[in-house]
Amino acid sequence: MLVKAARAHQLYLHNNPTYLRALEIARAAFAPIWELTDELVFEVTETELRWYGEQVLREAEKATDNIPWMMYKDGIRELRILKEFERDEIVPLLDILQRARKVSPEEDDLLTMLWEREFSYLRYRYIDVSTEQAAPIDKTGFRAGEAGPQAAAQDAAPQIDSTVASVVKLEDFDSTLYFLEETEAEYLREEVRKEYEIDMRRNVVAMLLDTYEVQGDRGVREEIAGLLDTLMLHILSSGEFKTAAFLLRETAQTSDRAPGISDEQKDQLLRIRNRLSEPEVLAQILQSLDEASQLPDQDDLNELFDQLRVGAIATVFSWLTKAQTPRLRVLLESAAARLAMANTAELVRLIGSSDRDVAREAIRRAGAVRATAAVAALAKLTTDPDVQMRLAAVQALGEIGSPGALQFLERTIDDTHRDVRVATARAIATRVHRPALAKLEAAIQGKLAKDANLTEKMAFFEAFGTLCGDGGVKLLDGLLNARGLFGKKEDVELRACAAMALGRVGSEAAVATLRRATNEKEVLVRNAVNRALRGGTA
Repeated sequence: MLVKAARAHQLYLHNNPTYLRALEIARAAFAPIWELTDELVFEVTETELRWYGEQVLREAEKATDNIPWMMYKDGIRELRILKEFERDEIVPLLDILQRARKVSPEEDDLLTMLWEREFSYLRYRYIDVSTEQAAPIDKTGFRAGEAGPQAAAQDAAPQIDSTVASVVKLEDFDSTLYFLEETEAEYLREEVRKEYEIDMRRNVVAMLLDTYEVQGDRGVREEIAGLLDTLMLHILSSGEFKTAAFLLRETAQTSDRAPGISDEQKDQLLRIRNRLSEPEVLAQILQSLDEASQLPDQDDLNELFDQLRVGAIATVFSWLTKAQTPRLRVLLESAAARLAMANTAELVRLIGSSDRDVAREAIRRAGAVRATAAVAALAKLTTDPDVQMRLAAVQALGEIGSPGALQFLERTIDDTHRDVRVATARAIATRVHRPALAKLEAAIQGKLAKDANLTEKMAFFEAFGTLCGDGGVKLLDGLLNARGLFGKKEDVELRACAAMALGRVGSEAAVATLRRATNEKEVLVRNAVNRALRGGTA
């Protein structure tokens, strides 16, 4: 199932139903295995994957698109898959395998790609294939990759029988003496098209509201308001969201300009919009969309949401995590972005919502629209007990990138959770926030860099390399090349990260330091040095 998913990943776009189905089946295939064991260990040979000596996958030949050979030729000899791998890491692995199929000699190999990704539930044992002790790799098995099937048969569109006797065609009359000119015939066609495109419901709404303005009788106006309320239900049930937006917009305008309108009558007209904006009613509409076979256009949905009360934003935000239909999620994402940009004050208020789903979405939107007004609210969340809230707040502050936002980010460099610290380092590097350099230097020299995992080390070193310039080369050189009292060098991962940081510096001094390590025996350090040199000398 995993191989089938890899092939679907290669052939189809990631929103293609065939690919999504293959991915779903592959994930489901792990479930019965995890009932019996917490890990799967595979021995990798040139053409096979073996489990305790038993062959579980065999490819006919050593081809560049065969998974065993792709791993074996780059030195991987054992693959260990841990429980929950399929949940979050199956897609990144498929991405890496796809990249490895097309990799050129100048680009990173499969081993380096796996190292950079730092999987939590996928581990591997490898050898350095460039050493003399490694077994020679037979390159005769290579063959040019063959493109998968690219063309599919297209269903022939049903042909319209133009000879039906009941159909009147202009062409039957174009030889008569007084037939229309071409411009006149085109005019008639255009007018017929416009007539068929007229939305009769909009006309009904317009006529009712015109009557409402002309007739000042209380009974007439109450009756029209009731008709509009009923008409709204029919419009929504038919999926005419653009017409529903028209009704809301026109009733709001009528409530302002109708002569002699009382406060009670105005409230009666606006009650339609208010009711539609209530969380329970709007949630029912979104639920029906989630179950519908056909969804409205994005512009139509945007128009409807623009006419709702500001409080409806919270309901839209909460449904972004509930919607099951992918296309509905796309529609709501776009609509939410629009609402966030148009209602900054409400967006800031929702950051402090007691509904965590709404608050997280408000945080994300504040970052996406770079709402500087939200900086103070986001700063409060950087001390929230919930790690996910702190992480979301840090990411949003990084996206906003204002001086005030970056000052608050400096405080989270020493956060108690790794993910928050990593997000902080990456945001500081992206924004090139030099005032944070001293704290970054203290972090990579202290206990944090030595006790942290690879992801955190890479984030902090790359941030340091982005900010330090030539002033940090000496420190990085000491980590990469210097030996201790007994000739022992620093930890392999620490040295590889120092090389990546020097690549970020990119100066002549940094490049000279990297070149002294090009003959390094450790494969991970050597790969990091070579990669940094390619980036630093580009």
